[in-house]
Amino acid sequence: MVLESEIGSGFHFDDFVHAPELQSTTEKRNEVHFDGIVGESEALRMVLAQVEAVAPVDCTVLIYGETGTGKELIARAVHNLSPRKPRAFVKFNCAAIPTGLLESELFGHEKGAFTGAITQRLGRFEQAHGGTIFLDEIGEISLELQPKLLRVLQEREFERLGSARSIQTNARLIAATNRDLKAMVKENTFRSDLYYRLNVFPIRLPALRERPEDIPLLVWYFVKEFSRRNGRAIESIPSQTMKALVRYHWPGNIRELQNVIERAVIRSKGPALTVNVAELTFDTAKCGQRDHESLDDVLHDAERTQILHALQRADGIVSGPNGAAALLKINRSTLVSRMQRLGISASRNYVASGQPEATYRAASARCGY
Repeated sequence: MVLESEIGSGFHFDDFVHAPELQSTTEKRNEVHFDGIVGESEALRMVLAQVEAVAPVDCTVLIYGETGTGKELIARAVHNLSPRKPRAFVKFNCAAIPTGLLESELFGHEKGAFTGAITQRLGRFEQAHGGTIFLDEIGEISLELQPKLLRVLQEREFERLGSARSIQTNARLIAATNRDLKAMVKENTFRSDLYYRLNVFPIRLPALRERPEDIPLLVWYFVKEFSRRNGRAIESIPSQTMKALVRYHWPGNIRELQNVIERAVIRSKGPALTVNVAELTFDTAKCGQRDHESLDDVLHDAERTQILHALQRADGIVSGPNGAAALLKINRSTLVSRMQRLGISASRNYVASGQPEATYRAASARCGY
């Protein structure tokens, strides 16, 4: 596993968590191209293993994940590990452009194609020829435009607006969404043929609440980054602050954590990080909202959390009268099968997101403080 920064064991855990020595991993990062991806949790390891598997294969990748989970970083990692790395990586957010202009942005237009088209314009697919095009928020593309995107995937050709000449493209497509495309297909708001073309190799990114052991690593990474940018020298974090950061639900995921740490670094006047913990609203009802997720996804996460709780209570023991299977009132074989399906490996180091203190202790142990 490669981290943007490796946390050493030089911590003192009293009233303050002091800054670890962040060892340079530049050589490792250059070797595996996981720039900016921070963490050592099993959930993240599984994602990076998928990235390494699919990157050399020239197929379409569909990245699922809530807002702020780092979908663009994963897309860049796929590109950087692929033979297309020397060529362009073109990113485009489908939700950021009005529907009427989306076709022109993707496929380009000729001079005079519409009012205001005073010059010829190359679209994103032309710009990405030979490289990779990353379409974020793919679920926001209108039904009217979806057939044209499907044609690019099937035939690798398109026409600019205002032109009848077909243009060949050799761009690899990586798409991302925080929506349930399968549910959208059932609702007839997303074409099924396009969905199956996109869903060749799906990668699901875990929410930050699913990998709380990575939060201390991310906190220190952002502290170092924003301290450098703002000319600060943050050397420690109050232990109660770190506990609050670990147990917070983070509905905005890594992006929200990044903003909180940047704001805290700016506000901090001395060597200790000052975080306004009151800003972290522990509203479980609000944090429990799962926009655009299907019932299956919600039940999947709930089942995983319950199993992790039981494994933690049973100290990692699956069978026996005091084992996790007995606590859950299911057969051992059933539990093992569900653990395999949910990607839970056999270990004594389980972290259950609903147990904040236990979560923090597990995270602290892994980070050496």
